[in-house]
Amino acid sequence: MKTIAPILLFLAMAASWFACDRNDDFTTDGNVKLEFSLDTLHFDTVFTELGSATRLFKVYNRNNRPVRISHVELEGGPNSPFRMNVDGRPGEHIEEVEVWANDSIYVFVEVTIDPNQPLSVSPFVIEEKIVFETNGNIQEVRLEAWGQNANYFPNRYSKGVPVQLTCNNGTIKWDDPKPYVIYGEVFIDECTLEIAAGTRIYVHGGIARNDSFGIFNDGILYTLENGALKILGTQEAPVVIQGDRLEEGFQDESGQWNGIFLGKGSKGNVIQYTTIKNSIIGVYVDSTAELTISNAQIYNTASSGLLGFHSSISAQNCLIYNCGANSVQFIQGGDYRLDYCTIVNYGVNASSLGMSNYYCYDDPFFCNVRVDYPLNAYFRNCIIFGSRRDAIELADVSGGQVPDFFKIKFENCVVRVDQLLTTQGGIYAGFLDNQCLPCINGNRDTKLFIDPNEYDYHLDSLSVAIDQAIPIPGIDIDLVGIARGVMPDVGCYEK
Repeated sequence: MKTIAPILLFLAMAASWFACDRNDDFTTDGNVKLEFSLDTLHFDTVFTELGSATRLFKVYNRNNRPVRISHVELEGGPNSPFRMNVDGRPGEHIEEVEVWANDSIYVFVEVTIDPNQPLSVSPFVIEEKIVFETNGNIQEVRLEAWGQNANYFPNRYSKGVPVQLTCNNGTIKWDDPKPYVIYGEVFIDECTLEIAAGTRIYVHGGIARNDSFGIFNDGILYTLENGALKILGTQEAPVVIQGDRLEEGFQDESGQWNGIFLGKGSKGNVIQYTTIKNSIIGVYVDSTAELTISNAQIYNTASSGLLGFHSSISAQNCLIYNCGANSVQFIQGGDYRLDYCTIVNYGVNASSLGMSNYYCYDDPFFCNVRVDYPLNAYFRNCIIFGSRRDAIELADVSGGQVPDFFKIKFENCVVRVDQLLTTQGGIYAGFLDNQCLPCINGNRDTKLFIDPNEYDYHLDSLSVAIDQAIPIPGIDIDLVGIARGVMPDVGCYEK
């Protein structure tokens, strides 16, 4: 017994020493980082009713010394729909998590979804982050879950991934009463995508990265040369295409997704009775592509609402406004015909309409690498207005020396131009007598709309646009279905 007692005492002291050594051996190196079994934890269940799902991932310490994670927290805190358990410890904020050398721990995450909640409460894509802080280093794992019962296209794992939609030159129809959520980039080739009246489309954007595009804003609907897009809304059942963030504060936010691109040579594209909003570009029509667009609204874009690049566009009864760049931009020539359109921009350093017959592929200041094409643009019964002194920007590479290379005509339009008449060597001094005839040239005091500050572009009762249009056969109603009389009003709305 006398022999055993000293041994037990020695073992206890040794255990204490080892415990102290182990504790003291935690690395404090600021360069040490954790590794994770994944960078995004996907909850792939699409709920049709209230339900929960649990997923897990591992956290690795690849170092030869133990690490102590200062804290692990759900970025959304107690309001997050996610819950977590870190190495057996539940909570939304957990401190002092230890991971021994060359070891790992489990993190379990649960989410509860009620798809019957409104989109403002349960959006299509619910995103969250788990944040780890170790020796001053911040790392994160993203969480993604699906908050609504919807058609996620091309699938629920396509963020930043280009996916081709083909159908042997046939037609694919989107006509499900459930909404569609575009998650990634959809490229239409050898196929026509037809979107039926009343269809709701939400596009998930955000920063993405892949080998084809590098770093870019996600959420793209793109037609290749042998692809076409037909969006066939009606007055009673319009189509709406917008970002998927519908919480308060995001509904009017521009740049949420990339945009609709009609690629080079794409023909047969039709957009009617459609609202497109919250994107970077509304609709981009590339070289030699064609688009017919009518009774459409494009707004809240970070760049142009409608952009034609050496393309062909026919537009009727369209409203385009609140754009971060020129609301409508035609570059490097092309053929354009717009009737009864209201094109405006207020409160931004951009015009409403810009047109050129060339494009500089190098520094625009030098423009040594340039391509020129003829421009043919015809506007009838259109309002082109805004808060800038010049709502129209024109750039003719020939400086007015080759009239057939820059053919523009405005009939019965309401415009706002000022410096355009006196700059560029005076080549547009006769704009109101030659290219815009008969036109009304307004200024900041001109009575035109009910309230541009509230984005209400219906005509004021004293508007100068009333009764100033000419009847155009085949366009008998305005954007909202009001009949146009024998003396119609200028713009997309009839008073």
